[in-house]
This record gives sequence, structure tokens and C-alpha cells, in this order.
Amino acid sequence: MWHPGPEILTVAQHAAIDRLVALAGTPVATLMENAGRQVANQVALRWPACRVLVVCGPGNNGGDGYVAARHLEARGFAVELATIGDHTKASPEATQMAALWKGPTRVFSADDSIRADLVIDAVFGAGLSRALPPELDHFFSILEADDIPVVAIDVPSGMHGDTAGFVAGTRPWSAKLSVTFFRKKPAHVLMPGRLHCGEVVCVDIGIGDGMVRALAAQPLVNADALQACDETLSVPRVVVDPLAHKHARGHCFVLSGPATSTGAARLAAEAALRTGAGLVTVLGTTEALPVLAARLTAVMVRGHVQPNDLRDALSDPRPAAVVVGPGLGVTAAARQAIAHVLSARRPTVLDADALTVFEGDPPELFAQLTPGCVLTPHVGEFNRLFPGVLARASNRIEAAREAARKAAATVLLKGPDTVIAAPDGRVAINTNAPPWLATAGSGDVLAGIIGARLAQGEPAFEAARSGAFLHGKCGSLAGPGLIAEDLPALLPRALAA
Repeated sequence: MWHPGPEILTVAQHAAIDRLVALAGTPVATLMENAGRQVANQVALRWPACRVLVVCGPGNNGGDGYVAARHLEARGFAVELATIGDHTKASPEATQMAALWKGPTRVFSADDSIRADLVIDAVFGAGLSRALPPELDHFFSILEADDIPVVAIDVPSGMHGDTAGFVAGTRPWSAKLSVTFFRKKPAHVLMPGRLHCGEVVCVDIGIGDGMVRALAAQPLVNADALQACDETLSVPRVVVDPLAHKHARGHCFVLSGPATSTGAARLAAEAALRTGAGLVTVLGTTEALPVLAARLTAVMVRGHVQPNDLRDALSDPRPAAVVVGPGLGVTAAARQAIAHVLSARRPTVLDADALTVFEGDPPELFAQLTPGCVLTPHVGEFNRLFPGVLARASNRIEAAREAARKAAATVLLKGPDTVIAAPDGRVAINTNAPPWLATAGSGDVLAGIIGARLAQGEPAFEAARSGAFLHGKCGSLAGPGLIAEDLPALLPRALAA
């Protein structure tokens, strides 16, 4: 069975691949026939034979719709086709497919009654940059109000495939199913597009996987490959030598805040231990040590009084990583402690207060980072460190990519569509996180998971990517009503899965 690769490609990249495929000898008409047949297959898998209205625009998306109509009719569906737009300007391939359709056809009118149990949206593809015509806008709103399911070819009409949002002037609406081809686009994995696409199925239309490599060789195309980090991909297992001792499995240090704010550090530490770090030590001030020692068992505690104490704790040459920021406080002392931690040149996760404390002076932080560092901001923290980047970026992918280049470190932009970016341009989008992970302390657990992966030798980008996946998996295992304290105990199950 064919499975799509993990790459997520932009609208322009897909267009470039279509051109490469044509140059390699596969006619566009063949791809169109394959695409429409696959749409019909996906519909037949989910719905019994019923009344179907296929709405076709004048572009190649409409050509796919003509093919889908023909194949659905052959399967016993009662199909009617409605055309919208100037089909005299259609491509030769779309015109060819229109000529092959012999069933009932009418010109689309929003005033016509909808006599269908299912609608196929073959009006506009993912490159649309203008608002939907008012009659179509009204049509899709009626379908949604009447709960008539819509199958979108590629993306719902009115949505741009790169920005993951609807074009200005178009009212958002949701498809039940979106059938796309070869690889997903940003709109299929980023919010809010992911919600409006419904179930997303990526199907084979005869484009070889080698076309991704061919795309990368094109000098005029931005061929940065994105990766979807979702349930279709596995998290690499950390292979443990049967003869290994605990120090060989990595030591994760977590820097604690004051005595009244130790909970975040404890959550991170427990998550790091459950994720497989051989040892975990929480570094606390003299005042915080009694609180830490009273609440931790397998996790060790160690005090730091002088700045050099932090450097000394991290001077052991054996594998180690650090988590700094959860509950640390936004103070001059915190800023100094971060500087001492980073001077040890260990792989480090910087979260929460370790990011906010540099608001107004991000270059000071960036100058101290190493390639082994991972920054894990939510949107507010991201805007403090990278002011204006989100506002001017076309989507969260480009924002995270620019931030990673500025910081020369891995950046994990948290959210329902967590985006992980490396300084070299690689990007992963995590899509398995349930909404109930949006709870206090959840991010501290994520920081601890990533810290443990770093301590076990996983490179920064990969550790952030696998950490986000495991965090999402734990959230799904916990279900609604979870609190952050539930998550560490679920990590063994998530790792086993």
C-alpha cells in the first residue's frame, strides 16, 4: 500500500513538481484522471451510493471534479454536475475531462435548491488569492447550516494552501473530508486550516517520491522540505546497551526557581526521568532545597549558592543536558544563572522565564546559545524574543524558521500546531496534540521530555521533534480532564507505543 512521505510542500513547490512530472513524460491529463479517480475512491469508502452534486470551477481543480463525477456515477452514485466560472478559458486537460462527462450538467446558481446528500467542492484549488464570489460564499454557508457533508478536492475553496487560512472576504467553512495529492500542504497541518479541512487524506496519483529530491535540485524553487510530525511517523527509540549504567544513559539537570515556585522544575525533572535519562538532578537555592527534597525521590537535589556552583555541577564530562526556565523567575539573578548554565556549553532547553527574562534584549541571549540549545516559547514568549516575526510571516512555519536562524538554535513554537524549526531550515509540525494539553504545567513536562532526549544524545532538532510527539501522545492517553501531574506517569506507555 502506498504511503505519502512526511514532507509538507507549498503550493509553488507542488506546481514545480507537476512541471517536473510533465517533463519526465507523464501527461497532466494522466495525473488529473488519477486524481479524480482517487477522490471517487475515497468518497465510496466513506459513503454509500447517494445523490452527489459536484461543483466544478474552470481550473484543473474542476477537471479533477469532472473525473470524480464520472467514476462515482460508474459506482452507482446519482451524480449531478454544476459549473461555475468561465470554462472557455479552462486548460486543455480540464476541457478534455469535461467532454468525457455525459451526465446531467447545469450552470451553478446559489438560488437553486440543493438536491444532494453529498457535495464535492472542485471549484478552486490551493493557490486561490481572492475572495470567493458572493454566491459561492453563500452556498457553502448553506451547506454547513444544513449539515450536508462536503468533500474538498485539495483544500476547501476559499482557503490558501500556504497560509492555512481563508482569503480575506471569505467566510470560513469546513469540509468533512479533504483529498489531496502526493504530499500535504501547510493548510492541512496548521491551524486553523487543519480544522476546516476535516479528515485529510493524501493519495497517490502516480508521482514518484524521487520528485522531492528532484525539486530540491531546482535553483529557482524554495525547496526547503518540511516534515509532518504526526501519528504517521515513529519516534526513534533510544537504544540502551544491556550493559549500560545510569551515567551512560545521560544526566539531565533542571534548574529550580525559589522555594515558592519549585513545582515547574519538579514536573520537568519527573518527566525527564520517565523519558529515560539515567539520572536527573534538580539544582536549587538553599531556600528551595527543603521543598525539593520533600517532594522528590528518585530525582536528586543539589544546592547552588555561588555562581560557580552551577558551572561545577555541569563540569562532569559524562553525557548531560540542562533544562532551565520553568518557575525560575524573571530577575537579574535568574539572568545571571542562565549565563552560567550556558557557559557550560551543554545541550540546553530554555523555556518559560528563561525566555521572558531576555525581553527587550534578545541578542544577549542569542550570543550565548549553542547549536545544542532548544528554545520552547509559546506565542507570547515568541513575540518577546522575536518581535514582529510572527506578524510579518505568511504562516507559523516561516516564523519559526526565521526565529531559528536568528537564534542559531532550534525553536519549538508551542501551540495546537507546534512548529519545530532548525537553524538549517528544517521544519517539523506536530499534529497529534489534543486540546486538553492546554493546561498549567504542561509545557514544563514538555521541557523535561526534550531535556531527557538531549541527555541521551539526540540532536537538538530531533529531540524537540520527538519530545513534542511524545508529549502529544501522553495527552491523548490521558484524555479530557488531565492535569500536568498526570503526564510523566504516561510516558512509559507513550514510549512503548
